[in-house]
Parts: sequence; structure tokens; C-alpha cells
Amino acid sequence: MPSTLLAKPNINYLLSSTAMALCSAFCPRISANFRPKPFSSSPSKPLLSLSFKVFSSQATDASSQDKFSGRVGFLGLGIMGSPMAQNLIKTGCDVIVWNRTKSKCDPLISLGAKYRSSPEEVAANCDVTFAMLADPESAIDVACGKNGAVRGMGPGKGYVDISTVDVATSKLINEHIKARGALFLEAPVSGSKKPAEDGQLIFLTAGKKSLYELVSPLLDILGKSRFYLGEVGNGAAMKLVVNMIMGSMMASFSEGILLSKKVGLDPSVLVEVVSQGAISAPMYSLKGPSMVKSQYPTAFPLKHQQKDLRFALGLAESVSQSTPIAAAANELYKVAKSYGLSDEDFSAVIEALKAKSQDTA
Repeated sequence: MPSTLLAKPNINYLLSSTAMALCSAFCPRISANFRPKPFSSSPSKPLLSLSFKVFSSQATDASSQDKFSGRVGFLGLGIMGSPMAQNLIKTGCDVIVWNRTKSKCDPLISLGAKYRSSPEEVAANCDVTFAMLADPESAIDVACGKNGAVRGMGPGKGYVDISTVDVATSKLINEHIKARGALFLEAPVSGSKKPAEDGQLIFLTAGKKSLYELVSPLLDILGKSRFYLGEVGNGAAMKLVVNMIMGSMMASFSEGILLSKKVGLDPSVLVEVVSQGAISAPMYSLKGPSMVKSQYPTAFPLKHQQKDLRFALGLAESVSQSTPIAAAANELYKVAKSYGLSDEDFSAVIEALKAKSQDTA
């Protein structure tokens, strides 16, 4: 059901972000004929309108029943990208892969994928190119840097960025893709390693509707549901809000586990109680047993959770929205990073709380 959100962001935030500087450094020059659409200065209109037209689930699109017949590129084969590319290959898609560390491509090549030595070559040889990168810096570099995907794009081609980035980064990459006459869709996902392996991700897409419809069969291979949210930036914003909630939930859950143990309760029983009640969440059932044992197998790195909280707080500031709970959670993840836990699962944030308790004991 369509819904609309109007927001008035802080223009300084959008135009002086890290993404703007990075794109200036990495991206090829846009044609002199390109003119970005100015923000409205009328007091009766918001400076930026985020229109969310939501289409959810495979059943809403008849096009999802059609098989994608083109060649698919996949850039970035980390914790998430590798199983996603693997699922495309296993369903018979013609896939070309690239990764900075070439050895990560080898298992996929053995399954039938082809390899190219740069993002530019992948994009030039594919109808649609997916990118799953770790952060805005990587997303911009792979898209717009030397031998970047943008250089291989042209009319009729599509670029689908699955990376979790800030709104400004997504908009900037979109403009450079558009300048080449190609189509852009942002499609960050909700879900971590296991859902990626099982094809159970949730796609939060925004951008060119025709590209969304074209790649829907591919999204249905990779995920269990998909949402089309309208203009570029809406998908990034939705993902940041989701991850802001998730990071805050994990911080609070960690406090509960430690408090239960401190007062003489069995934290394993707490996990069971929580999992059967009104506040039950798959995350608690999945992470809780390992957290009780101080084990944190990485499905979503802690450094990425803190990065997403930081961007979510920036987004909130741009629209003057108070987020004190998320701000407190962000500080806790920063402490965890200072203890060398960046590459551990984000559930390792509990270790920062343990250290704080010892410091005050």
C-alpha cells in the first residue's frame, strides 16, 4: 500500500559528507551537460521529498515468474557476496565475478562462474552487475574508481548496489551510473550470513522501477521478500533504520544476559524465556546460546554494525530526529571496537559491557 514520508534534511550533511569527498576523488568526470536537480528553496515545500511506494513479496509481480536470461556480474565476494553469487550460479545464471582478493573467486569459478580482472570488465561484459561491498569507501571505489564498474556501463545496462551505505553515497553513485546512460537500483538487504546462504534475504530496493522489474527474478533467487521504496536513497534510509533498531536491540539484550547472571539466574534460561514471549526475535534465539558461552561466530561484523549506527545517527540529525537510545548503543559498539572486536560478530558487544562492569567493580 503506497505511503509517503516527507523529510527536511540538513543540506550541509548531505553535501559535505564523506561520500561527496570520496566520489570527487574516485569518480570519472561527469559530462558538462549534466545538471543535478536543485533543492527547492520554497518554504512551502520540503527540501527533499522521500516518497515511499512500497511493493512487497514475490506475489505482487507477475514478472518475478520470468527467468532472467541475461549475464550477471557480481562484485564483492565476502561473507554475504559469496553465498549470494553461489545461489545465482546454482540456479543456472550466467555469472561473472570479481573480488579484490582473487582467491575468493576460485570456489565460484569451480562452480561455473567466469572471472574478469576488474569491475570495469565485469560491467562491460554483463547486462546487470550486482555489488556487495563493505562500506561507502569501497562502494564508491569499486563503482567509480580506476577500472571501476561505471567505466564499463552504458545504455541498456543495470547496476544493482546491495551494499549498506549512507543515503548520500547511494545518490552519488546513482548520478554517475545515470551519466553513462545506464540504470541504477539500490538494494541493501536485511539478513546476514545464514539467510544469504539459504536465499532468505529481504531486499530494500529503490531506484529505476524498470530495473527493479527486470532483476526481480534474481532477487527472488536470493531472498524471501523484496520491497520497492521509490526514489534512490529510500532503500539506504530504510536499511539504516532497520540496522539502528537491530544494534540497539543487541545492546539491550547483552545487558539482560549479564544482569541475569549477576543476580544468580541462568542466562540460558533467560534466552529461552525471551524466545517464547512477546519480545521474541530470531536474533535472540540465534545469538543468545553462543553469547552465553562467550562465543561470537561472525555473521555480521561488529565494525559494520557500528558503521551503520553512525550513519543512522547522521540521518536522524539531518531531519532533527532525536535518537538517544541508538546514540548510547553506538558508544558501546565504539568501546567494543577499541577492545579489538571489530571483526567479531556484532553480538560481541556484550564483551564491552563485561569490561565496563569490571572497571566499576
